[in-house]
Amino acid sequence: MTASSPHPAARIGILTVSDRASRGEYADEGGPAIQAYLAEVLTSAWEPHASIVPDDIDRIAQSIREMAEAGCCLIVTTGGTGPAPRDVTPEATERVCSKLLPGFGELMRQVSLQFVPTAILSRQTAGICGRALVVNLPGRPKSIRECLDAVFPAIPYGVDLAHTGHPSPPRLETNPKRLVAFRPPNG
Repeated sequence: MTASSPHPAARIGILTVSDRASRGEYADEGGPAIQAYLAEVLTSAWEPHASIVPDDIDRIAQSIREMAEAGCCLIVTTGGTGPAPRDVTPEATERVCSKLLPGFGELMRQVSLQFVPTAILSRQTAGICGRALVVNLPGRPKSIRECLDAVFPAIPYGVDLAHTGHPSPPRLETNPKRLVAFRPPNG
């Protein structure tokens, strides 16, 4: 908790899914793009918990579960959402989530289609793992930003709902000059 807030610093998982980045064959661009976006949008205290894993359903599922168990209130993945055989991030997400939130993927595809016709091939999804909101994003920094701009207004309230009844819930606050998060009047 900070002196100015009764809420603890939010722990946010950033999971890059990439065979080549996990082997060090090229620099991860997705994870840093997510971290930069969060630094730009969030005004509340938060700390990143970043990891890179290969395109392996068991490793992805294990990483998401471990991040949730480590207290991440939000877990944002990047990569592995296409139709290629090794793209299994949505399946891993579905494996560990007790509730799926398909509206996230629907909105991200709708927004992405404004920029590229192949967005219809994307399979992003979202769900709840423990008390963590998990959101799958594409792998390219430009697409990450476009998708987060579309769905982030709902993320803080989604985190609130996932922590209903929690004695010390995190609270994500956004910079209203950059992005206005929606919460109901009593939220």
